[in-house]
Amino acid sequence: MPLVVFMALAGLFMFQLLLGNDPQKIPSALIDKPAPEFSLAAVEGIARDGTPIPGFSREDLLGKVSVVNVFASWCGPCRDEHPLLEDLARVEDIQLLGINYKDKPENARRFLGSLGNPYDRIGADDAGRTAIEWGVYGVPETFVIDKQGTIRYKFIGPLSPASYQEVFLPELSKIIAANR
Repeated sequence: MPLVVFMALAGLFMFQLLLGNDPQKIPSALIDKPAPEFSLAAVEGIARDGTPIPGFSREDLLGKVSVVNVFASWCGPCRDEHPLLEDLARVEDIQLLGINYKDKPENARRFLGSLGNPYDRIGADDAGRTAIEWGVYGVPETFVIDKQGTIRYKFIGPLSPASYQEVFLPELSKIIAANR
């Protein structure tokens, strides 16, 4: 039975690939809707210059364009996209927020300690409930939220140098310009 299920799923995926459907184009029911209500505690022990990095809630998304990245230390693609997030942290007129998905605090500390911490705030989503409310398919995923707290864009999967330059940054620039 498991072999039959596997073959059916493999066939479905192959069918989708042959049709040329881009997995980045998966529609999100949350685009152009307010970000969900949530409140995430800080990831214990993460600090910058001796000051603890706070968690965040929906209210922290208001007043400034926010980029929310869902990541985990156990996620290989999160490690691959991390240098691009370091670059993104230098973009003017945004705040970069991280949702640490189903991760142990010590692993998140080690991950960010070795790669660098690009995030202004990091919320601990220990049970994964907030990610479900955001409609996350898997990590990593990155959202752009306007000043009013409305989700304007969702990038599914890891950012690559090409997708970052050719897709993500142009979308982000449009949202920043619309919120000036």
